[in-house]
Amino acid sequence: MAYSTLLRASRQALHARIAVALESHFAEIVEGQPELLAHHCTEAGLNEKAEIQWGKAGQRSLGLSALKEAVAQLSRALALIETLPVTSALRREQIRLQLALTNARMHVNGYASLETKTSLHQARLYIERAEAVGEPLEDPLALFSVLYGFWVANITSFDGDSVRELAMDFLTLAERQGSTVARMIGHRLLGRSLIDTGNSVEGCRHCDQALALYDPEHRPLATRFGQDTEVSVLSFRPFGLWVLGYPDRAVADTTRAMKRAREIAQAGTLFFTLVHTPFPLVLAGDYATASDHADEVVLLADEKGALQWKAIGTMMQGVLMGLTGEPAGAVQRIASGIRASSAVGSTIWMPFHLCHLAKAHAELGQLDDAWHSITEAMSTIEKTKETWCEAEVYRVAGEIALMSPESDTARAEAYFERSLEIACEQQAKSWELRATMSMARLWRDQGKRNEARKLLAPVYGWFAEGFDTRDLKEAKALLDELAA
Repeated sequence: MAYSTLLRASRQALHARIAVALESHFAEIVEGQPELLAHHCTEAGLNEKAEIQWGKAGQRSLGLSALKEAVAQLSRALALIETLPVTSALRREQIRLQLALTNARMHVNGYASLETKTSLHQARLYIERAEAVGEPLEDPLALFSVLYGFWVANITSFDGDSVRELAMDFLTLAERQGSTVARMIGHRLLGRSLIDTGNSVEGCRHCDQALALYDPEHRPLATRFGQDTEVSVLSFRPFGLWVLGYPDRAVADTTRAMKRAREIAQAGTLFFTLVHTPFPLVLAGDYATASDHADEVVLLADEKGALQWKAIGTMMQGVLMGLTGEPAGAVQRIASGIRASSAVGSTIWMPFHLCHLAKAHAELGQLDDAWHSITEAMSTIEKTKETWCEAEVYRVAGEIALMSPESDTARAEAYFERSLEIACEQQAKSWELRATMSMARLWRDQGKRNEARKLLAPVYGWFAEGFDTRDLKEAKALLDELAA
């Protein structure tokens, strides 16, 4: 009460004395809680000192994965910089803090959100201003951080042509500059871009190159490039490995990714891993582990206020409901996740989730809704070029055709043929196996058992691993039935 009656000058003087006392006698507290000194310096009108402390607080919060706090503290530091006379040192500090703010916003607001994109453009503007006055960048990775931000925004609101182009530009610049770290990130980005756009062979090759360049000393870069590079590659390379027909290797990668992510204990890395690893686990048929990861990411995202990660986790929960006999719950959860993703500008993995939404609708007998969802999945693939699961989308369309009251076998066979064509074009042996099984079952039901066996046997025979996975067990059972 007494404080509120003080004049502004008196309040400032009081806060200034407290700030001096903190620095003089409580250095340990200031070191561990820079926001405390920052607050008193701000209230005292000591803007230069306040900016430094808010910046320290924001960087510390980011390192501790206190993401919402990092956004608030870094934003305060940057606002205070605007009140200070421009110097070279301050410009460098502005770039550093803006890049940190961008990283925090990626997780809190979403990679493709307006807030993140605005932060990215601001970081690029600060870099361009420094370059315009001939000031060399103190941080050799500053520009790469901005380029990464634009790449990740485009992969989140998926644009296949743009992500490939941006990743190639990133890698070309990295090779020109001879930066090992930038080359590592560049291979990581290009590997991911190629896998997601249907070229898993080349994508996995770039993933391998990224891992070959990785060193544990690169772990602090997780707060610059979204996640730890080793963990991120081990989280998304399994997409490519599973598609290419190596399910055991895919699952092994997910196990390594989770182990490393928990060791690092950085929120951005753990989010990324928990969101990505359910996909290959679902595809390999390990629904229990996938469900554990999806549930964990939803809880963690709630705790950290990370909207995009929660939305993706919610959709995966729905997928798993559909795969374990709860189609009504699947429809509700997937639809809810799709709405939440759209709210933060995210469309990544939409064809996959729409495909599972269609399956759930079909199982409930809601065939009009099923056709709407699967058609939307097809049009989304055509628009975005996110083609890694295109073969599965067409296969599921064929299965829906068979579930129609009139059981449109001709339409189903056409969809299965298209699925097989896409799988062969992409060298996607696991999708080819699924499409072949669907066709073989159709032919079996039409009395063409011998043709069905001849179609399935060589595809099944190609595999050298994964015989404990759901698809290969089903394929073996179907072959045994056809041979009887």
